[in-house]
Amino acid sequence: MILSPEILLWIIVGIVVISFGFGQVLEYINLKAMRTDIPAEIASFYNKEKYEKSQRYHKETTRFSFFTSTIGFSGSLLMLLLGGFGWVDGLLRTITENPILLALLFFGVLGIASDLLTLPFQWYGTFVIEEKYGFNKTTVKTFITDKLKGYVLGALIGGGLLAALIYLVETIGPDFWIWFAAIACAFMLFMNMFYTSLILPLFNKLTPLAEGELKTAIEEFSRKINFPITNVFVIDGSKRSNKANAFFSGIGKKKKIVLFDTLIANHTTEELVAVLAHEVGHYKKRHIIWSFVLSVVQIFFMLFVLSLMVFNENLSLALGGSQLAIHLNLLAFTILFSPISAITGLFMNLYSRKNEFEADAYARETFSGKALAEALKKLSVDNLSNLYPHPAYVFFHYSHPPLLKRLERIV
Repeated sequence: MILSPEILLWIIVGIVVISFGFGQVLEYINLKAMRTDIPAEIASFYNKEKYEKSQRYHKETTRFSFFTSTIGFSGSLLMLLLGGFGWVDGLLRTITENPILLALLFFGVLGIASDLLTLPFQWYGTFVIEEKYGFNKTTVKTFITDKLKGYVLGALIGGGLLAALIYLVETIGPDFWIWFAAIACAFMLFMNMFYTSLILPLFNKLTPLAEGELKTAIEEFSRKINFPITNVFVIDGSKRSNKANAFFSGIGKKKKIVLFDTLIANHTTEELVAVLAHEVGHYKKRHIIWSFVLSVVQIFFMLFVLSLMVFNENLSLALGGSQLAIHLNLLAFTILFSPISAITGLFMNLYSRKNEFEADAYARETFSGKALAEALKKLSVDNLSNLYPHPAYVFFHYSHPPLLKRLERIV
């Protein structure tokens, strides 16, 4: 069955409206789920004043998110209903008819315009809200240079992938998806292996963990589990925020464990080794490999579905275009595919939360559950985390289990 441009437009609008409404309902019930009582498991870390501060922080960030998302939703809806995307396409066709250049200009204009329009909100979120609650360490210079670097990287990486996609669509036809899926997966593998070596240093300084008590403790743990932990780096996260984190990156010899300097500053050696043991657990349990495999499956499936829509002229007309435009169809596909993407995202979050429990268990079994629990409690307090997220919000949005659920299994 071939759907008319009018019907396709209303389907697209319906998806945008339902998605926005559902998201706001989740935000609302999550906000209402907050409780004033401090759980016993964390009472020694959270005094009443700081706990009340965390609640104020979440109320303010949620309300601000509602305001900004409403503006973004309104802008998108107007662009759809008034044929704004087709108008941009028509305007750019006075410059070039080359499909690759046209697509690059189209998404470049939309991306930059969207970012500039939201710039005041980004500024307010960073320099007012995050500053108010003691998190922000970003300077105006860093904020601006981050933006410029982001534009350059977006143009080089995003533009390169988009150009390759349009080229394959135009030259190969409906079978383009197989070739581009291979390119996308190769790129994803490359980024997984070299992100901390090539991209991250453009924004942050990475330094090998210095000799001392922490490194000695890590080496002892490494020998205990018969796992060479050599690539441990410290990142200057304090350059932008007081929030702390740690992550595992890379595959094979390129694997690295990265600890934020804010994490090291606020935790004991035993707690830091427990956090590192958790990250090693992800590697030992093959979570990184399987997450990559699942991502590959998603990419192939998504591009196959795209191949069924990308040549449908009615999609371009639905967005206000006057003729078939691959870039308009890519935009329409992104919206039409979003319900499927949301469902696959749910399963990936479920899988991720399972992985976190397993990595916690590995740290408990090979090092110390008590030390890991203490580290997680400190992280939660320092980051003003929400201790009572609504179960529905967790189900749809959380890639990590809530703190109290993790503590139940660790201790």
